[in-house]
Amino acid sequence: MRDRFDGVQVFVETVETGGFAKAAERLSLTRSAVGKAIARLEERLGVRLFHRTTRTQSLTEDGQQYYERCVRAIEELRAGESLLESGRREVVGKLRVSLPVLFGRYCAAPILRAYARQHERLELELSFSDRQIDLIADGFDLAVRNGVLGNGTALHARRLVSPRKALCASPTYLAARGEPHSLADLPEHDTLVYWRNDYGLTWQLPDATGALIDLSVTSRLRFDDLEVIADAAVDGMGLAWLPYWLIHDRVQAGELVELWTDRPRAAMECYAVWPTTQYLPLRSRLAIDALATELPKRFDL
Repeated sequence: MRDRFDGVQVFVETVETGGFAKAAERLSLTRSAVGKAIARLEERLGVRLFHRTTRTQSLTEDGQQYYERCVRAIEELRAGESLLESGRREVVGKLRVSLPVLFGRYCAAPILRAYARQHERLELELSFSDRQIDLIADGFDLAVRNGVLGNGTALHARRLVSPRKALCASPTYLAARGEPHSLADLPEHDTLVYWRNDYGLTWQLPDATGALIDLSVTSRLRFDDLEVIADAAVDGMGLAWLPYWLIHDRVQAGELVELWTDRPRAAMECYAVWPTTQYLPLRSRLAIDALATELPKRFDL
């Protein structure tokens, strides 16, 4: 009976990662071993699962049909495991989580490390990247994301916290250039802009009525790391719009001054997102609960 399922995992990984080489890396196998496993599976099934060229592999019609059934079967197995896991109330198995770099390092990772300490049979893998990863294709169980979410149906989401943003500058900069009093004053000031993939992060600041306005800020000073922007602001290089949790210690130390504290301030929504599934494993559900409970405490500043 076991032989009937040999190669199925390799086949599914090959489809979802897009090739033999990537599947081999994911499964810690050689490319040759992956190719042989697929060949044995094709021989047993009596069909060709992939069209092969020297550079690519693509599913045949039979391969597509077989893949869809394999995925449904694997999902059922995972659902069964989740039911059993929920019944025994024990957190076991692997949990792969994708986190944004700074928010993950300073805010979310300490909570997840504490969670792992509470459950000795949990295998916790944390990956830090500001790239918008594909949870399903990259094999993640859970991700923490900041900002507006898309409208895709393949993911579920739960709001965790809404950290506020702050306009700030150093005392030396304000002494030399003065404080901006309105949006109309901003073009007269140096600004420090978050810039990634030729795209600048929009600032959200209040107008004279208090309504928050999206501003496309241009600057000669562009960075793809928020902590570097905070350091540049401390050095007196310009105005910055940053998460308050990132600059709190610098404000308390007198290195930065938060501006417009009497006006409405924008917040950056933070979510836990995970692939749509009928049964969410206990290890994932409790990790999300821990984040939803503990993160707001870290932003009560």
